[in-house]
Amino acid sequence: MRLIASVLFILLFLTGCTIEKPDPENKEWEISPLFKSGTYTMIGQEGRLGFIYDHSEVTRFYPNKKQKYMWHFWGKAEELQGPLKVTGTSKDTGEQITVLSAATIGEPNNGADAHIPSIMSLPSPGLWRLDAYIGEKIFGSIIVQVQEQKKEVNS
Repeated sequence: MRLIASVLFILLFLTGCTIEKPDPENKEWEISPLFKSGTYTMIGQEGRLGFIYDHSEVTRFYPNKKQKYMWHFWGKAEELQGPLKVTGTSKDTGEQITVLSAATIGEPNNGADAHIPSIMSLPSPGLWRLDAYIGEKIFGSIIVQVQEQKKEVNS
């Protein structure tokens, strides 16, 4: 009886000590909407976070193709303090990768409270959730579609 009580105590203690990971938004895996900020079209959460994106060939994601993207953030000054980390999770495989790490976020730009340029690449086709963390807290999530690699047509 004493052994069972000890085991239960340890299990309760360990359960209480688990670190709760923030729950990213957009669990439905729907591609994030486009919105306007200044003269730019962005993908993300209007008034919260986004990056310049317009479904054109220049901004579209392809597997392992590095592209430039300008991230924008809206929020209180204290929310925008700390290092930025963006992780990517594949809907199809569950694979998780670090997409972007930066020590700090820059000043206001294009109507946002802060911004940062980036180069991003995602490894495989399908839907990917990009979770942006500032400091240790999740700031928001963006769902993007990585296109199949274009096939070359021989003439």
